Amino acid sequence: MSIEYINKYLRETEEIINKIDRQEIAKVISLLRSTRRKHGRIFILGIGGSAANASHAVNDFRKIAGIESYSPIDNVAELTAWTNDKGFEYIFVDWLKTSRLNKKDVVMILSVGGGTESTSKNLVLAMRYAKEVKARIVSIVSRSGGEALKLS
Repeated sequence: MSIEYINKYLRETEEIINKIDRQEIAKVISLLRSTRRKHGRIFILGIGGSAANASHAVNDFRKIAGIESYSPIDNVAELTAWTNDKGFEYIFVDWLKTSRLNKKDVVMILSVGGGTESTSKNLVLAMRYAKEVKARIVSIVSRSGGEALKLS
């Protein structure tokens, strides 16, 4: 690997970092502190590589931040049962319903695209349900942000 490639990569990374809205990060921190204070929970959802990040985030929010946190990704048996019985698009929304998601809780979406009607519809249905029960939605997304950007 050449130094030129490494320099290009680091320049692009710096450009991305500089585009991150620090005020939005501060809002999320405030929301998570409030969630912990009110004994709310965080439900972390992600597909593909973001599923691994969701599982890891549960650990950190529970252990480091002291916030009750869960991800359906960590229970393969239940995840595949929902997929088999209802279809992949319902895995998160039905799991949130069973978890009795409520207005004290936060749904955190980890997604590259943010979900649309044709990709990651399971995230979109979960976010719509979260809105319905007045849970808060936090999204960590890239690209255009998809539905997650609109619903967060």
